[in-house]
Amino acid sequence: MTGTNFLKKVAVITGGASGIGAAIGERFGKDGAKIALLDFDPKVLAATSKRFRDMGIDVLDITCDVTDEKQCDKAIKTVLKKFGGIDILVNNAGITQRSLCKDTSMKVYRKVMEVNFFGCLNCTLPALDSIIERKGTIAVTTSIAGIAPLYGRTGYSASKHALHGFYESLRTELKESGVHVIMLCPGFTATNLQSRALDGKGGLNKNERSIPGQQDTPEQVAEALYNGIVKRKRILVLSRTGKLSHTVSKFFPGLYEKLMTKSVRGEFDE
Repeated sequence: MTGTNFLKKVAVITGGASGIGAAIGERFGKDGAKIALLDFDPKVLAATSKRFRDMGIDVLDITCDVTDEKQCDKAIKTVLKKFGGIDILVNNAGITQRSLCKDTSMKVYRKVMEVNFFGCLNCTLPALDSIIERKGTIAVTTSIAGIAPLYGRTGYSASKHALHGFYESLRTELKESGVHVIMLCPGFTATNLQSRALDGKGGLNKNERSIPGQQDTPEQVAEALYNGIVKRKRILVLSRTGKLSHTVSKFFPGLYEKLMTKSVRGEFDE
């Protein structure tokens, strides 16, 4: 164990079977937290849970599709019954899309919003009373694409912008209750998210993507979130490229659009 900041606290992590979600679960579990992992992939989820138990982490794994409101409600109730409450909810499950708007169907836009935006709400709403009671934390994995435009990812960017609008507004409603809301904006991170990226028709995009700058590891992202929650940060913009993108987009939007477009549009050249 690496600390006691979250000893016996309960952390629920969606998309918790792999990548950033699994790294977050491990980081908080090593600190003594009880971990509930929610994920749609039962096989990977079971393997991750076993690994956690072998490390001495108290873990509950629940197969759950975050786009299904009833499944999410049932999952949260299962956590509450097992652990008695929720101190940290990490809305991490997500999907991405790489396709030009003119080539993207409405079903793809709906799918991305269902996973990235409504998937977060489906877990947040049934957990909210317990989080308020415990003066807990809601963490939301968004993206640099949630605070700046990103070429070829209109649906993904829109879903992440929507998260900022919702949860930063929710923060104002919960401020007096003592609840902490933190927005996590990783840069490019070495996970399997991109291998499941949708193309414009809803299939898998098998084209090679652009990776400006060096990728972070899931463990680096998890450590940053851990420290951000301890310090009650409002937003975490990660990676050197991400921080530079955030600054340039904010103060020099035209320059940012030009540089960003130049770095990624090659993915879509025919």
